Amino acid sequence: MSFADLRKDYSLAGLAEQDLARDPFRQFETWFQEAEAAKIPEPNAMTLATAGRDGRPSARTVLLKGLDGRGFVFFSNYASRKGRELESNPFATLLFPWVALERQVIVEGAVVKVPREESATYFHSRPRASQLGAWVAPQSSLIAGRGLLEESMKLLEKKYAGIEVPLPPQWGGWRLSPETVEFWQGRRSRLHDRLRYRREKDGWCIERLAP
Repeated sequence: MSFADLRKDYSLAGLAEQDLARDPFRQFETWFQEAEAAKIPEPNAMTLATAGRDGRPSARTVLLKGLDGRGFVFFSNYASRKGRELESNPFATLLFPWVALERQVIVEGAVVKVPREESATYFHSRPRASQLGAWVAPQSSLIAGRGLLEESMKLLEKKYAGIEVPLPPQWGGWRLSPETVEFWQGRRSRLHDRLRYRREKDGWCIERLAP
């Protein structure tokens, strides 16, 4: 199979050092708002890459659910593969693939669990069915079939009928505190703009990378 006919040149925009905000969080907010304005489906979807002690990488798509000066927040099952890998190797990479804008953002850094109160606040903001689903799914574990999930869901609907669904002990959030944040803008002839913020003791250093 050949993908040669899918080649294209990138020409929507450029990215110069003087265009950047003083810190990566403000720059990310600007690009995120532009992704929303462009009606990109789920602009908060990001690839989360992790690795275990054996060094074997794994990746999946998750959703960004919070951002402030401390970092990027996402939620999932602590017992999942991603959770086990982050427990043993608490570093990760996030990739936001805004292909329609010929852009991507790559974030690298250390990851820590958010406080349980923060996880509980977000958990109870989710639709009730999603709350129940967090109890149902033994994420990343082998199961006999879908029927097991559906039966478990019915039992939980009865168990918690009319009462608040509690936060599962194996479910919660992580915060990635960025050490580097790269803003990538596609350019003609593959001479892409790659500007990277790198954390230093006194703030952020901005560097240009070769395409």
